[in-house]
Amino acid sequence: MLGLRQKLSLGFGGLLLIIVIIGVQSITQLSRLGEAIDVILRENYRSVIACQAMKESIERIDSGVMFILSGYPEKGIPQIDANERTFEQELDAELGNITLPGEGEKAQRIRDLYLQYKATILEARNPSIPPDVQRSAYFTKLLPLFEQIKNTADDVMRMNQDNMVAANAEARQRAASARKRMYILLVAGAALAAAFTYFTGRWVLRPITRLIQSTNEITRGNLDLVVASASRDEIGQLSESFNTMAASLREFRRSDRANLARIQRATQQAFDSLPEAIAVVDLDGTVEVSTGAARDLFGLRPGTTIHDTPQVGLSETMAEAVRTGRTVESHGNGSAVQRFVDGYEHFYRLKAAPILDQDRQAAGVILILQDITQLRQMDEIKRGVISTVSHQLKTPLTSIRMAVYLLLDEKVGPLTAKQTELLIAARDDGDRLYRILEDLMDISRIEAGWAHPECRETVPFYLVVEAIEPFRATAKDRGVALTVDVPLDLPDVWADPARVEHVFANLVSNALRYTTAGGKVTLSASANDREVLFSVADTGKGIPKEWLPHVFEQFFRVPDQGGDSGAGLGLAIAKEIVEAHGGAISAQSHEGQGAVFQFTLKRADTLTKDGTTS
Repeated sequence: MLGLRQKLSLGFGGLLLIIVIIGVQSITQLSRLGEAIDVILRENYRSVIACQAMKESIERIDSGVMFILSGYPEKGIPQIDANERTFEQELDAELGNITLPGEGEKAQRIRDLYLQYKATILEARNPSIPPDVQRSAYFTKLLPLFEQIKNTADDVMRMNQDNMVAANAEARQRAASARKRMYILLVAGAALAAAFTYFTGRWVLRPITRLIQSTNEITRGNLDLVVASASRDEIGQLSESFNTMAASLREFRRSDRANLARIQRATQQAFDSLPEAIAVVDLDGTVEVSTGAARDLFGLRPGTTIHDTPQVGLSETMAEAVRTGRTVESHGNGSAVQRFVDGYEHFYRLKAAPILDQDRQAAGVILILQDITQLRQMDEIKRGVISTVSHQLKTPLTSIRMAVYLLLDEKVGPLTAKQTELLIAARDDGDRLYRILEDLMDISRIEAGWAHPECRETVPFYLVVEAIEPFRATAKDRGVALTVDVPLDLPDVWADPARVEHVFANLVSNALRYTTAGGKVTLSASANDREVLFSVADTGKGIPKEWLPHVFEQFFRVPDQGGDSGAGLGLAIAKEIVEAHGGAISAQSHEGQGAVFQFTLKRADTLTKDGTTS
């Protein structure tokens, strides 16, 4: 039994043999044809040229004699001398190229006749001989010799021309015979090549095609096939290995299905024991597994798609998690989902965490609806306490501040220097306390939803310029450069200018507070397809990395910052205002290299007239 290597060697070796045979035959026939053509050129063509040259030379010699007889020896003698040399050279060439029977005798005859002709010319050139005698000698001796030389040269030339014609016919015959043999070899070679190709295909390609079809079946999940093999070569061995592999895959599939079923049951039981509403969905949005709370409260049953559920925001949140590759969480009280459980109101916050494969590509998403009812209740209690305390403190604090201002204005009498110093300190602390109460009341109103932004189309450039105008004097006094880098052609944003001005006020005042003299605060903006990004960057001391995630929390102040750092509500208020506009705010910083605060506002041209996304 031939192996695959032997079969391929036989097929390609046969084709190589055909190529070698055709090549050898081609070279042989071309060599023979070349030899025949060489004979024509070498043996006959040179003699034809020599005879033609002799004829022309003898005719010119005869013309020279006629010049002498006509009384012009000065023209005739040089012409005779020049053509005698040419005739003799061509005669020597012919005598040295005798190739045909009888050609030598005729060439020798030309030589003998020429010698007689040359001797007679000497008599004609002798000036002492009378002209009548010279003319008689020309017609009785020279002219007959001239005719004989020309005729003999014609005979030699004709002999060579006839031989050239015969050699040409022989070359043509050889070419026709070579062409015929080449046709036969080509037909035979093509037939043999087709045979080798056919058998090679049967031996090699057909089994490989069967293997490819089998692998395609396995790709489609058909592991029950068996590849038939009638040979014991490498292809047959490969087919047997393929069948063994398919059998192993069938066994693995059976065990994997059992393990998968067990894992699915265990996963479902584990999910059923969880109190939270959690669902695992694939990239198409189909729910694969879910907890009881997810099924009962939100309709996220296995096999359904999140697009079919009445819950708003699931598709968008999932798409954002897949796009960014990180956990996405809804923010703000307005984004909480309300549900009634056993007659009690509950609120849930939506989170979407992508499931990443080994290439860090999303393979699915985990949707988590976290019960934040207790957090909201605590927030409501906190807001109530803050609101009550703020209102209760605001009235007496206003009276105290008014009294301090009246005293400082000396409306009730003059003050000593010490009294003035104490009252100025009381005024500053009262103003600071008043700002804290205003911030507390603002954040309470925002969180309670009482302070909805009154949005309209606003030009970003003028929004920034008007917001920072009150801080130019402060920046100048502190020796800090305050610059604006906002293009005039940015698209309009959908914003409440007064609220956004409050955001800029908090960000710019913080940047100025922590930037030393000689530093710089830069406000810039850029746009993408959906939003305009605003940025406030400073060259101050920066924020330590461990405190950066907490800067937007209420009452948080970065430790060891020094100076008047406020009550820790400014950035929290800015965050609430930005999120109320549907944007997001973030901070980046490296300690000792300044900080950058960024927030986004929606582009007006992407929204409908009621402010919703188009």
